[in-house]
Amino acid sequence: MRPASSFTLAARCMVIAMTQSRRTFLKTSTAIAAVSLVKPRNAFAALGNDPAISTPLSQFGYGDVELLPGPLRQQFDTNHSFYSALDEDMLLKPFRSHAGLSAPGDDMGGWYSWAPLDDLAKPGNNGFAPGHSFGQYLSGLSRDYAATGSMPTQQKVQRLVSAYAAAISSKFYEGHRFPAYIYDKISIGLLDAHEFTGAPMALEVLNAALDAVMPHLPPGGISRDQQYARPHTDDSFCWDEPYTMPENFFIAWQRGAGSRHRDLAIRFLADDWYFDPLAAGQNVLPGKHAYSHVNAMSSAMQAHLVLGSEKHLRAARNGFDFLHTTQSFATGGWGPDENFRVPGSGELGESLTKTHSGFETPCGSYAHLKLTRYLLRTTRDSRYGDSMERVLYNCILGAKPIQPDGHGFYYSDYNNDGAKVFYPYKWHCCTGTFAQVTADYGISSYFRDSEGIYVNLYVPSRVTLARGADRISLTQRTNYPHQPTSHIEVSVNKSEEFPVYLRIPAWAGPKTIVAVNGKRVLSSPTPGQFAKLDRPWKNGDRIEIEFDMSTVLEVVDPQHPNLMAPVHGPLALFSVGAIPPKISKQELLTATQISAGSSDWQAKTAAGNLTLRPFTSIENEHYRLYLNVEG
Repeated sequence: MRPASSFTLAARCMVIAMTQSRRTFLKTSTAIAAVSLVKPRNAFAALGNDPAISTPLSQFGYGDVELLPGPLRQQFDTNHSFYSALDEDMLLKPFRSHAGLSAPGDDMGGWYSWAPLDDLAKPGNNGFAPGHSFGQYLSGLSRDYAATGSMPTQQKVQRLVSAYAAAISSKFYEGHRFPAYIYDKISIGLLDAHEFTGAPMALEVLNAALDAVMPHLPPGGISRDQQYARPHTDDSFCWDEPYTMPENFFIAWQRGAGSRHRDLAIRFLADDWYFDPLAAGQNVLPGKHAYSHVNAMSSAMQAHLVLGSEKHLRAARNGFDFLHTTQSFATGGWGPDENFRVPGSGELGESLTKTHSGFETPCGSYAHLKLTRYLLRTTRDSRYGDSMERVLYNCILGAKPIQPDGHGFYYSDYNNDGAKVFYPYKWHCCTGTFAQVTADYGISSYFRDSEGIYVNLYVPSRVTLARGADRISLTQRTNYPHQPTSHIEVSVNKSEEFPVYLRIPAWAGPKTIVAVNGKRVLSSPTPGQFAKLDRPWKNGDRIEIEFDMSTVLEVVDPQHPNLMAPVHGPLALFSVGAIPPKISKQELLTATQISAGSSDWQAKTAAGNLTLRPFTSIENEHYRLYLNVEG
């Protein structure tokens, strides 16, 4: 390890080399980008290391899936535009100021900028986690470039990597609450900049950044309880998240950053207090910080892939099962007040009157979708896709857009008097994960194996698979889940036989139908599985699926059997406007759309009509998810 005084000098040498090569690199980057957009693995990536486990399913490359006009594309474009416009000097200021460099530009404020410790108690929550989301903005923009081929986005990422290289200093972490959290985000930002944009020397910058943080990291993936047992300035210094770090350390090793990253991944695995009991079937979630401990399950999945560890696969699968069965609301969200609750305590139901902080929406959605992608790739189990769509339609797609001043959406509110509001503190953690989760929409929608294509999400989109000189595309047009249908057009250079797999959700009723070119080929496909269509496909063939969607009532927890939320297919329905003092099961189950494809629903009650809406259609009106249902 280099002494602390050498970090900034080494980084300055790197940036000189980067600046000299940048003009030459950009002349050729357009042609390289064209190659990268049709390959599952980016053409910029250096030769890395293969994991021990090859999953049955693989992700498509970001550029292989195009989001077509619809809610996902709209949110993707809004975020891409927003993050592309962020001022680079403001983003770099916390790092430059602590490296002794000129730090032009205004402070971003909120969580992002440096401030005295006593400012935390003042309005604005300033200085909580300086620079915390820089790596996530870098990661999100890198993935956006991989999906769109936007040259200004690529150039912005490369400029940020070069400028950050000059500002690397171990002094940055002195007095910082969250060195592990910050470095973990920086690492994935640099890894994605390398993988997707070809940022020169990004891996060298990553290793310099690791040298800078190493003196400030704990000895391993210690728990929050263990952090409290160590000397600390105040409680907030015990909230760091070293137990999430192995995922990105393993990724760094796979992408060619060096063997020490693999060694550090093993060192920081939270086995003794987290993964070992989860693997043994012990539910240790209650009392833990919700987002970070779900995010840590992705580290267990990487340990399974890289090390071949079945224990870590069991830990992730069991952890997800505990999450799904003991912690989740009808929306798929979890963690009121950011904590997991004791099963059988009734605390989920009690939270409906005690808090407006129901689910940490962008952060929780990012962790949830990432974990379920790992599990789906590894197991082919379609229930992970079911869980993805719950969180997609009932949580993240309903998030308010970030404001220019850094105020953003943080919590989904499941209180009995709920409302969508902006978090009072600027540039909080969810402004970082929001950049990544929308960039990942395409890679969550489709998967592939050696034979065919798996349709996981029913969203307006186009996926393209290259087989030598042949190209296969599926173009999906749908207003799902507001309408229970999806239409998929097949495009092939020549007639070719391959399987297309359609996820049939566990809630799908017996009247679900799959047709090809107007002719029914599957009736009542098995819910909770992928339905296989294996046939010779011709250019222009059409796959049509119509789901049998029913409305059910889901109880918040066993201790509150009358607190129920109506759910239609994957869509949770929130009551808005006047709510009758009494409503029966039978009355709530009469809820129907006011017209085909509408986002407004009505249920007929003895006291008049009750209006319901999905989360994505709620704006400034107050709402309620769970109703006290009689009968």
